[in-house]
Amino acid sequence: MFNLLNNSIMNLTINAVNFEMAEKLEQFIEKKMNRFERHLNGDDKVEIRMNVIKPQTNANKEVKIRIAGLFAEKTADSFEEAIDACLAALEGQLEKRKNA
Repeated sequence: MFNLLNNSIMNLTINAVNFEMAEKLEQFIEKKMNRFERHLNGDDKVEIRMNVIKPQTNANKEVKIRIAGLFAEKTADSFEEAIDACLAALEGQLEKRKNA
C-alpha cells in the first residue's frame, strides 16, 4: 500500500494487489490525479485499488477507484487503460452530481 500526499489538496491511497507497482505506474497515477483534482473538494480522500486477476489472460488488470462517495471499476489490458477508463467514468458521475 502506498500513501501519497500530493503537493496540493488531495489525500491519495494506492493499494497494489498481486503485483509490485513500478515507479513509472506510480508517476502515471499521480499525474492523472493531479489533473483530476480540479473536480474535488479540499478534503476528499481518493482510494485506488489495483489487482492482477489472472496473469496469463488479456484484460487482466483491474482498477477500482473511490472518490468522494463515487466509485468506478474497470478491467483492461493495462493499468493505465483501466485508470483512464475509471477516471472518465468518475468524471461523468461528478458532472451528473454537479448538475443535479
